[in-house]
Amino acid sequence: MVNLPDFNLNSVEVKIDTGAYSCSIHCCSIKEENNLLHVVFLDDKHPQFNSCVYTFSNFKKKKVKSSSGHVQERYFIKTPIQLGGKTYQTEFSLTQRSGMRYPILIGRKLLNKNFIIDTSHKYLLK
Repeated sequence: MVNLPDFNLNSVEVKIDTGAYSCSIHCCSIKEENNLLHVVFLDDKHPQFNSCVYTFSNFKKKKVKSSSGHVQERYFIKTPIQLGGKTYQTEFSLTQRSGMRYPILIGRKLLNKNFIIDTSHKYLLK
């Protein structure tokens, strides 16, 4: 479970994905207009969904290769994430993850030098 304090999203379930390089978050709406990015995080299937539209002027577009080998262009933002009682500044790719169990993936870029992964346990951090 993580918190994204800038978006008032608390206790959101995440999946630790050591195969992924970056973190990603599910968005039900992503629109770029006039050099501004308008985003709605999660969707109405998630209990933390608040339907707020967040606007970013500081964002990047990068190409990302999925685990199936498909390349797609995604938007990236930087934001703090609270995990295990600590706050980390990290980059998230914004993507449609509808139908996936976990709305947020935590990748190696955040995990490296911050955590040791023991796959025999789960839900260790409150």
